[in-house]
Amino acid sequence: MKRKNLILIIICILLVAVPFVVSKNGAFEGADAQAEELITEINSEYEPWAESLWEPPSGEVESFLFSMQAALGAGFIGYFIGKKKSDKRNKSI
Repeated sequence: MKRKNLILIIICILLVAVPFVVSKNGAFEGADAQAEELITEINSEYEPWAESLWEPPSGEVESFLFSMQAALGAGFIGYFIGKKKSDKRNKSI
């Protein structure tokens, strides 16, 4: 059991450390920015057909909202899975 925990801890440490080694400048772009660059490279006359309804005042606010969305989604999924597992366990009793 201890060996299994040690392996899991090493994997977690690697998951945290590897991105710092792979990208030394620390610049991570989202898929939207990369897609926009590629589209303008292919067709410089392209104009987007939709605009954002609201743009966050800063990158930090945008990151916060994105992380809150991810946390709420994970919480919902975790609650749903736990509830189903609990219901299934209670039926068998």
